[in-house]
Amino acid sequence: MSDFCISCQSGCKVKGNTHIMALQNTQDAAGGYLASAEFATMLDKLGEVAARTGLNVAHGQQVIITAPLHAVPLVRRITEHAYKAGASLVSTFYSDEETTLARYKYAAEDTFDTAAGWLAGGMTEAFRNGAARMAITGSNPALLAGQNPEHISRASRANSRVNRPAMEIITNFDVNWCIVAAASPAWAAQVFPDLPVDEAVEKLWQAIFSVSRITGENPVADWAAHNAVLHRRAAFLNDARYSALHFKGPGTDLMVGLADGHEWAAGAEKAGNGIVCNPNIPTEEVFTTPHRLKVDGTVAATKPLSHQGTLIEDIRVRFEGGRIVEMHASKGEDVLARVLDTDEGARRLGEVALVPNSSPISRSGILFQNTLFDENAASHIALGQSYTKCMRDTAGQDEAALAARGANSSMIHIDWMIGSGDIDVDGVDAKGERVALMRKGEWVIEA
Repeated sequence: MSDFCISCQSGCKVKGNTHIMALQNTQDAAGGYLASAEFATMLDKLGEVAARTGLNVAHGQQVIITAPLHAVPLVRRITEHAYKAGASLVSTFYSDEETTLARYKYAAEDTFDTAAGWLAGGMTEAFRNGAARMAITGSNPALLAGQNPEHISRASRANSRVNRPAMEIITNFDVNWCIVAAASPAWAAQVFPDLPVDEAVEKLWQAIFSVSRITGENPVADWAAHNAVLHRRAAFLNDARYSALHFKGPGTDLMVGLADGHEWAAGAEKAGNGIVCNPNIPTEEVFTTPHRLKVDGTVAATKPLSHQGTLIEDIRVRFEGGRIVEMHASKGEDVLARVLDTDEGARRLGEVALVPNSSPISRSGILFQNTLFDENAASHIALGQSYTKCMRDTAGQDEAALAARGANSSMIHIDWMIGSGDIDVDGVDAKGERVALMRKGEWVIEA
């Protein structure tokens, strides 16, 4: 993959050798479509779904938004709908890709273990006091390509350490939260490298609108209907109480034991503060907590994993006793190795999710190079931290007690795709009896 930037630096490739200057927002890149009434309508619908279906903002609740600079138009729409829903205060923290990149290019060697603990502490306090979290994704997936991978790894570990208290609130689902996406020229150029940047941005926005289910007359109602389907699937799995899942297909023969007292979740769920929210827009998955000690066999990734500027391709790993003991990748293997060495829990699973191969994201044929989308194109597993919301009767249980039931602990949570039209999935009960759940990537059970 070619290095890409948006500040006219060497290696910048969008259209041949044409360099693209930094853009304040996507409207500069594709003035035609992004200045149209159609785009304004779609953006407003996405903002409404994010605030009302994604977060479901409560009256008097504060909202914290984190977003890249190019997402300002979407931030404004979300903010407007959040206030209309009753938010008491909406505070936005913006990130800038150029200043992020500057650190890796110019900062001193001994500074990459530094993280903004003061900001993480403030976020933690806000969430403990009941603030909702809205994250807007869409940064250039190749921003850090070509930078020192050791510096990236050190900075990532430092950020994970200081942000862990806040992220535990999120992974425990104590407050309502949501992630949505905003297209940018840099991201669009990675997804559609053969198109002129303006056409790429337009195509990426249209894809986001489509798979986020906001193109109908009443997206809020459409999401309610979609959530009902996901909930029926989760209810079936919760009633069945399988002890394991067996994935079988080309390069994959994997038994994933499920945590003791696991709970399947999907779509809109009730957070610890009593608010029902959709954490991911879009979402197509039903997911739960695997047992950290009961994963065995081999598995091959069915899509590349985009991680910190590197596209890791053809991942193949072998598990024994829940732990990855052997791994390979045709590209980015060194990056994957560093991920697995993050901490002890990085080699174990924190999530397993079932997604039909016919999902809108899969049908689009687009590799978004963004986990929010790509994980919803296929069944997947996640290395690292478990979601304790996917376990029953956790009140009063500390980390050791949850670990004894199978929950994993780690500073990372990285999803990668293992499902396709060639993968079968069986539910396995405590007696070893099997029930077909998916055949050739599609649900066998009726939702």
